[in-house]
Amino acid sequence: MTLFSLLLVLGWERIFKMGEHWQLDHYLAALFRGRDRFSLLRTLLMTLVTMAIIAICLLGLKGVFFGVPQLLFWVAVGLLCIGAGSVRLHYHAYLKAASRNDTSAHNAMAEELTLIHGIPIDCDEREYLRELQNALLWINFRYYLAPLFWFVVGGPWGPVLLVGYAFLRAWQSWLARHHSPLERSQSGIDAILHVVDWLPVRLAGVAYALLGHGERALPAWFASLTDSHTSQYQVLTRLAQFSLSRDPHNDKVETPRVAVSLAKKVSLVVVVVVALLTIYGTLV
Repeated sequence: MTLFSLLLVLGWERIFKMGEHWQLDHYLAALFRGRDRFSLLRTLLMTLVTMAIIAICLLGLKGVFFGVPQLLFWVAVGLLCIGAGSVRLHYHAYLKAASRNDTSAHNAMAEELTLIHGIPIDCDEREYLRELQNALLWINFRYYLAPLFWFVVGGPWGPVLLVGYAFLRAWQSWLARHHSPLERSQSGIDAILHVVDWLPVRLAGVAYALLGHGERALPAWFASLTDSHTSQYQVLTRLAQFSLSRDPHNDKVETPRVAVSLAKKVSLVVVVVVALLTIYGTLV
């Protein structure tokens, strides 16, 4: 069921998912809006309650009408948690503004795309474009690769882990947009995601290392296996930049396009590997 649901979700997402109405973040906004106290414990409790609700739904649908409602539930959860509908709109708006040399518009869209980690103050254009590339690579990881990992590794409980991850991702984005860095730090969300993202980042990093300068990227990847302090964002983007360095660009339109193209290749490789492993496991 996992592979079939995943292929349906990815197909639907690529063709139809534009905007925020098929995104879990949109529906969680009402819950987040009333939060005015922040702590690690509150973040964990909210996440566990959300996961428990999904688990109860899965148990309630088990064996009902030959499993059809359960399959539809899997697909619905996947559509809500996998894919960056609204972020994709910001990306296309950035490209349009940049192609028209509308500086204020494309800077505004770049701020949306770099919401989580931001862009260093007083950086030159080359650094600006590299940070934009890194933000796009991270968006692909957060909205496609990491959710895909938790969806697959969870097995029959894949939707539970997927919703848990999507909830943490949405909470971090909400805090970054609507609250101060201090309140975001008090929530403990960055620390939780640092742990949760550790393994998916290393697995995605393998794909980036193999698609890039393997002789330079693979040693960096092996070094990351014992590194628990560097942020997962830096680990992933550093490995991806080895690959991007093969085709450098300093154009405000082409530079982000190259990063998105690489991210799509990695996503395709991951999906193919998952499909082959699933089929092999079924046959064996």
